[in-house]
Formats: sequence, C-alpha cells, structure tokens
Amino acid sequence: MAIHNKNSFRKKLQFVALLLFFQISIFAQVEYKNPVLPGFFPDPSICKVGDDFYMVNSSFGYFPGVPIFQSKNLVNWTQIGYVLDREEQLPLANAQTTLGIFAPTIRFHNGLFYMTTTNISDKGNFYVTAKNPAGPWSNPVWIKTPGIDPSLFFDDNGKVYITSAQNWGPVQNGIMMSEIDIKTGELLSEPVSIWKGSGNKYPEGPHIYKKDGFYYLLIAEGGTEYGHGVTIGRSQNIWGPFESNPANPILSHANAKGASNPIQGVGHGDLVQANDGSWFMVALGFRPLNNHQTLGRETFLAPVVWEKDKWPVVNTNGTISVDMKVDQLPGKVKAENYNQNEDFNTDKLGLDWNYLNNPIKGNYSLSERKGYLRLYGSAKSLSQNNGVTFVGRRQNLFDFTATTSLDFNPKTANEEAGITLFKEALYHYQLSIRKKGKQRELVLSYNIGQINAVAKQIVLKDGAVNLIIKGTQEFYEFGFSQGKDAVTILGKVDSRFLSTETAGGFTGLYIGLFASGNGVKSKTAADFDSFVYTNNSSK
Repeated sequence: MAIHNKNSFRKKLQFVALLLFFQISIFAQVEYKNPVLPGFFPDPSICKVGDDFYMVNSSFGYFPGVPIFQSKNLVNWTQIGYVLDREEQLPLANAQTTLGIFAPTIRFHNGLFYMTTTNISDKGNFYVTAKNPAGPWSNPVWIKTPGIDPSLFFDDNGKVYITSAQNWGPVQNGIMMSEIDIKTGELLSEPVSIWKGSGNKYPEGPHIYKKDGFYYLLIAEGGTEYGHGVTIGRSQNIWGPFESNPANPILSHANAKGASNPIQGVGHGDLVQANDGSWFMVALGFRPLNNHQTLGRETFLAPVVWEKDKWPVVNTNGTISVDMKVDQLPGKVKAENYNQNEDFNTDKLGLDWNYLNNPIKGNYSLSERKGYLRLYGSAKSLSQNNGVTFVGRRQNLFDFTATTSLDFNPKTANEEAGITLFKEALYHYQLSIRKKGKQRELVLSYNIGQINAVAKQIVLKDGAVNLIIKGTQEFYEFGFSQGKDAVTILGKVDSRFLSTETAGGFTGLYIGLFASGNGVKSKTAADFDSFVYTNNSSK
C-alpha cells in the first residue's frame, strides 16, 4: 500500500512538473537587439522563400549597389552579395554620394527573384531578375512609371502591378500604379493615383499585400526624418479606393510614445510572414545622440499581429525598441561579431567594402604587391566624388577602433594617401601622408562644409605607418604609430560635424582608405598592408 502511494505521488509530481515546464515554454519569450542591421542600411525590403528570408537596402552613390542579405531567423543576417555589381547595371557618374540608388524592393515569383528600384541620377525606375539571389542578376529592364520607390505586386489571377511614389516636384499624386508586362517591363495601363496616404507629407515606399480578400497598401509618410512613420490602407479592389486605417500611423516615434525612444525616424517598412503564420516588419530608423545621428538610417525588426479581417498591429503599440522580446522567431538567435580583420591576401575585396561611385579599376590592385591593397591616386580629391580613389566600409558601431598599416612614399607635394571618416564630399575627416620638402609628414585635417582646417602636422620616420581612428558616440580620436613605438594621439574632434543634421544627405559614415594626386594623376603606389576594425562595445 505504501509503495503504491509513493508511486502515485511520484507520478503526480512528474505530471505537475511537466505541466509547469509546458506553461513556462508557452510564455517564455525570445530576446533580440535592434538594429538587426546596424549602420547605413536604410529602406529595407524583405521576402521569404522556403525557410530563408532575403533583404535588400538602398545604397545611393556607393558601388557595388543594393546589398543583399540572407537569414533563417530575421535577426542574424549574412550578406551574400550585391544585386548591382556591374557598371552597366549601375552607372553612378552623376550620383555624388547621396543620389544613385533609392529604395529597392525584393520579391520572389515562380522561381525568379525581382528587385525593383530607382537610379535617381540616371534613367529612373527599373527592375532586375535572378534565379539565385547571390547573383548574377540581369541588366536593368527600365520602366516608364513616374516617381520613385517602385514595387511589384503579383496577384493570384496572374496579373502583375507596379506601384511607385510621385511625391515631389510640380506634380504630387501620391502612390501611382499600373499593370505591367513582367516579361518586357511595358506598362499595360496608364499610371493612376490610387492613394495619397493618411494625410501626412511625402507618401512613398509603397508595398501591396493581399490578405483575407483585401488589398493592403503599406506606405511611408512624413519624410525620412523625425516625423517619419508607416501607414496602411486597404480596399477590396486593387485600384481602390483605399480606406485609411483609423489607427494610422501603425509605426511611428513622432508622438508622445516615441519621444524618449533612443530610436527615431522609424518608417519605410515592409512586411513578411514566417512559415508558422507569424508576421514581422522590417523598417528603417536612426539612433541620434543630442539630436545628431552619424551612423545613418539602420534596419530594425518588429513583430506584427495581423488577425483575419483586421488591421496589422506593430509591436502592440506601434513602436520599436532596442531591447526586444517576442513570442517566437523562425530560428535561434546568435550573438553577432562585428569585427573585421583584413590582410588583403585575397583575389578581391570582401563584401564589406564599397567604392564611391564607379571605380577606375586601374587605380586599385590586390595583385601588384601580394598581401597589400595598392591604390593609385586619381586627380580627384575626397572633395570631388566621381573618379576619386576611395574604398571604404560602413561605420556600424558607435564605439570602435579602426587601424590600417600604410606604406607610402609620395614623390611630389600634391600626392597623399591615408584613412578618412567620410560623410559627404565636403564633410570628412582625414589622416594622410604627404610630402613636405624632402620629408614625409602626417597631416590630420577636417573638412566641414567650406571650412578646411589642418589640425596637426608631424614629421614621420621612414617606414610603414599605422593610422588609427577611435570612435565613440560623441568624439573621434586620430592617432598613429611606427614600428614598436607607442600610439601618439594627434587630435580629438566632435562627431556631430559629420552628422546628417549638419551635413545633410541620406547616407551614414564610411571609414575609407584613399589616395589622391590632388589635381594630377598620381604615379606613386599607396600600399595598405592591413585593416582592422574592432568593436569596443556590445553594439
């Protein structure tokens, strides 16, 4: 009898423990941190194929263009290539830094990936296709649709539609749409205005989704600044009229709820549904300090509840946080490593690197001196974009150290090479080697608008020089060392002078390696032996 009671009691305990474990498993939440793509990765667009998610971002005047990423869990993203990696796809002669490619959209239909976008400084709107998202992608198919931010929608009746935003200039019709022949890019109907948004300025970034018998039209409004937001309308007819969600905007920090949020300017969203039926939104935002933001617009992730016949609700209250908790994600989240260690002992540069506009290929070499990135300065300087010899990576951390080893012996006074923090042609800091008389000197200079100031000049010994930039949210420090000498700090300057609020534009900061002949083509090679980028904080 006693043994029976003990066994019965043990079984009851096991059942209670199992029930508690089951309840804890139900209510346990998954944590992740925003942004999921830190640094200059604006205007995200996303699609899902099987168990994989794919995302693209705007690239403006940088080459290659439209970085493409792959993920299993929506939080950890691996770059798999660039959509536009050939000059015939991406002419950037007139792009400067902040024109070029605006707001791409990625979609998948019948075994083919489609990326639509605008080259604002060339022929306008186009799409390219690929069977493999890592490439190669086709040459552009140009579309005669007005405005910017084109997006394709494949209806279940076989028809295909192209939407775009005509929200600036003398004609402002809001969101435009045409039926399109997807094989040729020919418009099958005249573009018509289908929605002008919820009443805020600059309706743009349209995406159409079909759910529960409704066509939902998701757009951005308010301008891609502090007043930005995401709004949505719906109609049972794809041509409208579209009813505006009474709760618009469904995502915005331009209100009391978002006033103290460290993330600002959230907007330009795209929706995706995971295999388990759950919905998520990717959107852009920026993280300012004292009303200045330097990293650019970044990519953030939020859960969405979208019940049948109801409007989508973003993160329960229409905001996004740095520290997020969700009921579930499609896969397990891993810690990110943002460090980079380049020895340039490769045949081509990695995916972290971009050129400013289309590169003059003869000015860059990884083969002339094995284990070095060799640059030859063009006649252009950092203040003259098209044709400048520059290759850089995004600053995607507030707290970082970037170090490069440079072997450079200029023969003339106009030649220089070094490292730069680059925002725009007239907004950059640079630490460079020049020739003065018979000696080499290291020069720290600041270009802030029309002000070009030399902060420090120091005579160098013979040999390679380690050039160092250390960043925090508020300041940048510049230093150098040679051989076994300790690091010498040359200067410290406020970060806000390179912010979007000061310099304008749509891009974030790049850490670049450059060479220039300052008016004359340079014949002296600048050899970079290494580049190390180190995370000095958690994110």
